[in-house]
Amino acid sequence: MTTTLEAEVLNFLSEPDPARFEELAVALFNYQRRENPVYAKYCEFLGTPDTLDSWQSIPAVPQIAFKRSAIRSFPASLTTTEFRTSGTTGEGHGKHFFPSLRLYEAAVQKGWDYFQLPRNRFVMFMQHPDEAPFSSLSSMGGILTGSDRSRFVICNNGEVEIDRFMALLGECPNPLTLFGTALAFLHLIELFPDLRIQLPEGSIAMETGGFKGSGRETSKRCLYGQISRQFGIGIDSIWNEYGMTELSSQFYSRNIGRSHHGPPWTRFLIVDPETNRVAAPGETGLIRMIDLGNLWSVIGIQTQDLAVEQPDGGFLLLGRDPAAVPRGCSRAMDELLQFARS
Repeated sequence: MTTTLEAEVLNFLSEPDPARFEELAVALFNYQRRENPVYAKYCEFLGTPDTLDSWQSIPAVPQIAFKRSAIRSFPASLTTTEFRTSGTTGEGHGKHFFPSLRLYEAAVQKGWDYFQLPRNRFVMFMQHPDEAPFSSLSSMGGILTGSDRSRFVICNNGEVEIDRFMALLGECPNPLTLFGTALAFLHLIELFPDLRIQLPEGSIAMETGGFKGSGRETSKRCLYGQISRQFGIGIDSIWNEYGMTELSSQFYSRNIGRSHHGPPWTRFLIVDPETNRVAAPGETGLIRMIDLGNLWSVIGIQTQDLAVEQPDGGFLLLGRDPAAVPRGCSRAMDELLQFARS
């Protein structure tokens, strides 16, 4: 059954058929409810019906659950990969387990191509995956670069290898893609405030993450302005990748104040944290993700990020609400955590 489902999802990622999303999402939910005892218990406390007919009815597990329990829909003995969250909130690491990275790798590659992001040569402001084996971002970087170590310019100690970075910029007359965390870009800007480089036409920057746990902060407008000045690219050539350790797929936006969109194997809802119901149009709520790439954990993730759904079918990301677990999930979440500790 699992190999069949994996093959079906892989086929969907290669040839998305919106008419099949509902059927496939419900099939994954049924499998996960049967094979994942933590998720089954969570659904039981929520009073989830035995039969669902809509992806919108699939219970979403709050992100915090990944810090308290093994959210695994396959035998633990088959685990080959473990991604971990940063643990900067003081609650320990969230962990996402995989028996195979076939789906994850396909979601990264197919998602990049779905948004027609350029296949430029990469310069990665992150550690190579061999040096950061628990980092989903480094793994993503490895997938996009074919694990070419020369493309990664962050050392083990977190410092930028500036000489190699400058050599990479100078050795290629063709467009480049600079990809790293917002904090890595900020660090580079602060270290070399007078750096001015004119990247070849067609180059882009892709930033991800924020400044959580670093004690640093700057506005996106300010950061993008500095990136634009330092590397000679327009603001419209700067992208944001919105992803998380608990998901297998990524959402993208371009420029400032634009919507994030996901690939066709994902869906989202904006949820009112007071009622646990879909927020009214134009209202701020928490993002609830459905990701078919998450076959091996749970496809429904309740994030702690605030957003507003937009008329173009995407969402405008507003920031994080670290205290936000929807009230309607609170008792069930308490029960889940007790179950996880038993």
